[in-house]
Amino acid sequence: MVATQTNVWADSAATHGEREAGTWTFHHEHVLGTSLEIKVKATSLPEAQHAEAAVLTEYDRQGRILSAWRADSEFSRWEKTHFEAVPVSQELFDVLAGFDRWREATNGALDPSTEAAAKLWRQAAAEGRTPSAAELRETVEAMQQPHWQLDVSHRTAARITAVPLALASFAKSYVSEQAAEAALHAGASGVMLNAGGDVVVRGAMRQVVDVTDPRAAAENDLALDRVAVENRVVATSGSYRRGVVQAAMAVEGQSHILDPRTARPAGHVLSSTVIAKDAETAGALATAFSVMSPEESARLAERTPGVDYLIVTADGRELRSAGWNAYQVPGTTGGLRAAYVPAAFAVPHAAGAGLWNPAFELMLSLELPRIDDARYRRPYVAVWIEDADHYPVRTLALWTQNPRWLPELKQWYRDDQLRNLSEGTDISKTVSSATRPPGHYTLKWDGKDNDGKPVKAGKYTVVIEASREHGGYQIEHKELDFTGQPAQAALQGGQELGTITLDYRKQ
Repeated sequence: MVATQTNVWADSAATHGEREAGTWTFHHEHVLGTSLEIKVKATSLPEAQHAEAAVLTEYDRQGRILSAWRADSEFSRWEKTHFEAVPVSQELFDVLAGFDRWREATNGALDPSTEAAAKLWRQAAAEGRTPSAAELRETVEAMQQPHWQLDVSHRTAARITAVPLALASFAKSYVSEQAAEAALHAGASGVMLNAGGDVVVRGAMRQVVDVTDPRAAAENDLALDRVAVENRVVATSGSYRRGVVQAAMAVEGQSHILDPRTARPAGHVLSSTVIAKDAETAGALATAFSVMSPEESARLAERTPGVDYLIVTADGRELRSAGWNAYQVPGTTGGLRAAYVPAAFAVPHAAGAGLWNPAFELMLSLELPRIDDARYRRPYVAVWIEDADHYPVRTLALWTQNPRWLPELKQWYRDDQLRNLSEGTDISKTVSSATRPPGHYTLKWDGKDNDGKPVKAGKYTVVIEASREHGGYQIEHKELDFTGQPAQAALQGGQELGTITLDYRKQ
């Protein structure tokens, strides 16, 4: 499975109330090649940190066994062998056996040799073409062969094919399950792990998870659905907001997710979110459901105990299993606050009368650079709009770890205090959400203020502010004329904020 960056966001910012209840949140980067969020319920901060250390130790240990990116991992060494029954660790044996089970259960929709198809498409992309029919046939034939033979009694694995293999997110699901158990064994009463968008919840923990709408382009667009889970895993696979060998696949108008049965991109499903009792099942089915037809997925889900799903198809259908609504947060279906959403009672307005032209929107793209620093902490970021008098009319994003750090965003905090005195409302509880890992993010402004009312047409300043523990501080301003004439601007940024682009355009 390839999990998109923003497909599932755990609602896990550590508020003051959470800390009083004994819940702490930690963030880490470069864990099995992705970002990791750890939320721990414990009796004290030292106990929570002990559980955090246990989680990281388990990820490191299993990475030395299962990582396909480490040349010195057990898997990488084993992959170089051929037709030799090699004694392997219990962890590697379990993952290979799990792949065999799910490959059979999905009729080949989940297969570790998908890497062979990806390699073919990368090569074709480098040559400015798409793979030929003959190349696709040869690749499929190779992929459909058995990849290994397992001997349970001797716990050996023999590699019997030369096809490239990748354990990918299947292994990540396995490791996350073990890491969550390690936290509980270390004394935590509850734990939530969000590894690249896949959420594992164990023990005395209830977690609210927003499922991103795959048709939404911006980080602060409405979420598709919101679920609350206990002792469950939520995994998502999707064909949006990310691509692999995009140049070649774009010719076919398809996604980056490849169907192992055809070696072609599968574009009929935009996203698949699965809730299951264990991480292996959730991860395997989220991947498979993005390849299989919805009818195939429904039949497989019915045969698999404890599984529910939400599938969004390319033609706009939202397909929920019969048990999905048991997890939905009441009153949130059909429009959710992914970040900040204007008040629902706002009256629609027409162009003219000196107001913002509703046919236009501002799309803002910003980059949080990856910084090579052992003490790296994600930056706190605020993005807002000021009018000609420098009064803050709309906050588009507020990414913090907890409210205690809001004053570190010096200008946003000062401006918001002024706005709060004027309006008598505290929007930080509505706007703030968890910090983001390094990467590219898109935000949207629809020309409405914090109350959901249309602003006047005219000049406004876009402000982006970033502050990081053990790091630097940066703020950028850009004034644009929002009067119904398209306009673009770019800011080069710096260490804390990379390139920023603004595009005022017709919707």
